[in-house]
Amino acid sequence: MRDEAVNRVKHVFTLFDADGNGVLEADDFDLMSDRVAAAVPEAGEARKQTMRAAFTRYWNTLVAELDADGDGRITYDEFQACVLSPERFSGAVDAFAAGFARLGDVDGSGTVARPVFTGMLRGVGFGLPNIQALFEALGPDDGDRITVRAWEEEIRNFYAPDRGGVPADLLAASPVA
Repeated sequence: MRDEAVNRVKHVFTLFDADGNGVLEADDFDLMSDRVAAAVPEAGEARKQTMRAAFTRYWNTLVAELDADGDGRITYDEFQACVLSPERFSGAVDAFAAGFARLGDVDGSGTVARPVFTGMLRGVGFGLPNIQALFEALGPDDGDRITVRAWEEEIRNFYAPDRGGVPADLLAASPVA
């Protein structure tokens, strides 16, 4: 497992812990999906529901895989063990990547505009300089848009234990200047 992957997962755990109590709970994922949906008001309700379903599947996978005592809480150590195990978590990551990235395709063009991308990732809690650095790394076109496909792939890279030196690392790096 690469250090970069551990750093990415550690960072996203702190963002998903929306209430800051040190554990993940279903309410954290509900709050996060509400924040992201609010960040993209122009997205259709069907896309928002798909994104919310992806957050729900993400949470349900964590609970099914990790919550042995049934308390509805996931610690960081439990989280890391699951999300960095493709055999346990790849289905949830695929659904999450598709639902999340496609929410940003508000016009059905297969692309995501910078303001939408920025709003969604700010809704999750990522820092603006890091978001902008990732957007640039994903190669925006002349219309300042990236492809949904490239973003989906980078979300998968974010959770890949064997990947380092990928654009997704920019989200977990010290704030980019």
